[in-house]
Amino acid sequence: MDIRFDFSGKKAVVFGGTTGINLAIAEAFATRGAAVAVASRKQANVDAAVEHLRGHGGPVLGFVADVRDMDSVAAVFEAVGSEWGTLDVLVSGAAGNFLAEANDLSSNGFKVVVDIDLNGSFHVMRAGFEHLSPGASVINITAPQAWIPVRYQAHVCAAKAGVDQLTRVLALEWGGKGIRVNAIAPGPISGTEGMARLSPADLDGDAVTSVPLGRFGTKEEIADLAMFLSSSAAAYISGAVIPCDGGGSYEGVRGIEQAGRLLAASRQ
Repeated sequence: MDIRFDFSGKKAVVFGGTTGINLAIAEAFATRGAAVAVASRKQANVDAAVEHLRGHGGPVLGFVADVRDMDSVAAVFEAVGSEWGTLDVLVSGAAGNFLAEANDLSSNGFKVVVDIDLNGSFHVMRAGFEHLSPGASVINITAPQAWIPVRYQAHVCAAKAGVDQLTRVLALEWGGKGIRVNAIAPGPISGTEGMARLSPADLDGDAVTSVPLGRFGTKEEIADLAMFLSSSAAAYISGAVIPCDGGGSYEGVRGIEQAGRLLAASRQ
């Protein structure tokens, strides 16, 4: 193993780290020697993730927390800090999404996604800041909808655009502390709840043809990018929002739009 990707003795916290892409990221850190703490809203998911991660590495902690609640998030950091001290890696990956035309969105529906994606990211980073060691890596999980307008995704586009700008601002403000802040924007990733929700099975073929590399990505490929951004190989990278989407940032949205049209047709 390249020593730059050996995280032995490092401590990582992954919010949303009990399922999907975020669990794959937590597993990658655990496999490479890090102590890993995961947090999400459902106790059953936390318990399953902790059991899974203990088979892949060192110490593991699990917490039930809602990123929409600052006190809930802060309690996770206090508990992890008292157990392990300062943190080397922080990943904010909790997210919410569904397909809806803007005219069909309720105020609460819009607010829920903004609260989880944008306010939740702020809560995680704000509460986590004082627990980060100099040289720590912070990673937000964003989406191509942050910069590409996509039908049926007004709520997500708005929330993720905020996440991207928050990433850049904190890279400016925290750089003097030696803390790097970056974001990863996954494209269509197989085996995730997001793809199951946004790209029904009968659209998979069309969605794949809209990605230049001709396939969906894997959770492990997103985890690999998180490993790189948290390693010394990326020591001079901060404030970056990096797509990991097979080149499909502009074409890949067609699959989401087609899924939305199918949803709209089903309501007529």
